Amino acid sequence: MRWVLVCFVAFACGRPALAHVGSPDVYAEGSAGPYKLFVVVRPPLVIPGVADIEVRSSAPGVDSITVVPIPLTGEGSRHPPVPDTMTKPSSDQFFAGHLWIMETGSWQVRFVVNGGQGRGVLSIPVAATSTATRQMQSGLGILLAGLGVLLVAGMVGIVGAAAREAQTPPGEVVPATSKNHAYTAMAITFSLLVLAVVFARKWWNAEAADFSANIYKPLEMHATLETGTVLDLKISDPGWLSARKLNDFVPDHNHLMHLYAIRWPAMDVVFHLHPELVRRGRFQLGLPSMPAGEYRLYADVVHANGFPETLVAPVTLPEISGPALAGDDAGGTPGAGARTNATYRLPDGYSMQWTKPAALVAKAPQEFTFQLLDAQGQPPKDMALYMGMLGHAAFVKSDGAVFVHIHPSGTMAMAALIMAEAQNGGDGMSGMDMSGSSKPPNTVSFPYGFPAPGNYRIFVQMKHGSIVETGTFDAQAQ
Repeated sequence: MRWVLVCFVAFACGRPALAHVGSPDVYAEGSAGPYKLFVVVRPPLVIPGVADIEVRSSAPGVDSITVVPIPLTGEGSRHPPVPDTMTKPSSDQFFAGHLWIMETGSWQVRFVVNGGQGRGVLSIPVAATSTATRQMQSGLGILLAGLGVLLVAGMVGIVGAAAREAQTPPGEVVPATSKNHAYTAMAITFSLLVLAVVFARKWWNAEAADFSANIYKPLEMHATLETGTVLDLKISDPGWLSARKLNDFVPDHNHLMHLYAIRWPAMDVVFHLHPELVRRGRFQLGLPSMPAGEYRLYADVVHANGFPETLVAPVTLPEISGPALAGDDAGGTPGAGARTNATYRLPDGYSMQWTKPAALVAKAPQEFTFQLLDAQGQPPKDMALYMGMLGHAAFVKSDGAVFVHIHPSGTMAMAALIMAEAQNGGDGMSGMDMSGSSKPPNTVSFPYGFPAPGNYRIFVQMKHGSIVETGTFDAQAQ
């Protein structure tokens, strides 16, 4: 019965994201064997629903790409359905396709590439759930109401004609008794149809309420400053799914939580911190030295089934006198001034440069490339991986409507990506030094597309030696 409802709510518009805030589409870059792919997956607004997929190959010679949705974990992950073949709208290495996603949960989209260099496989995790509903458009409602009135009138008329003339031989005058029977039959038919419409409306409202109850509701987070400098984060479940837990988080880059603390509204202070789970649904962290102000907290976590979530909370902090940043914790104070140029000067004399595209357009997939230079303008000789990656980035919209934490492999949680890649034995994760033997480059790229026009601040973190540098850049998406 829900299929009828889905047909109408599929017109839903913008919605909150799952693993991020206000950035629902998945952007990813990886290798399917010898083929390097840039992938965009635009998940459906409702489940069941259709995901739109785009693939661009930087390697020539790709003949065909097939795609198939597979649950990320569980028995269903071992029994994939028949794959669909992507279309090739143009002569270049661009492919497009669509996939039905039938259930809420953690999925992977598996790409199988065939071409002149052989066969390659790449899996991209996708968190799928219904995230919005929308009222029926007024024009469509008027049209359907008019058609309904015509159907009721036509049915009443057919019943009346049958009761009035069915027993009358051709050519004879319809007797008065038959006319009375016709009026009675029409009245009964009309009453039954009205009752049917009333009960149908109640059914529709019940189905709509049931569907709305399954709209994604993120975990809630409440932040307070405990005695001293301890930040306490209490997590609660608003009751979206009974299967969701508060103690099933898995490490992502060796941490159960990645917390961005951004001073608002100037976004002139940013910290990338890693609270520890102290008990079910509760994280704590001893804060480093931080200036006073109102902060917005964005906390990334990943459940055991690969489902990622971003928790959001405000907190007002006094000036904190804590220990120096250590380990994977990092931060920066870019100041309130805009960074519209392509070079950001770091406090220690180093600089970070952005290879800025000629145009920044919303919803268009792009590569954001940055490089770190020392005080002499040369690549640092002690480049290092930051939590196993060439770099990390956070894209934040100036009105707070968008926050996304990105890796060189894309917008997916790395824990979910590792689960997906483990199933097909692949190694499509870009931006990771899998061998550990080569020195990392001083350049990092992030695949992404701005979800909406507006002003954004980009925080980029790269590491050399034991120092994590935080560059800041401003962008305007048209």
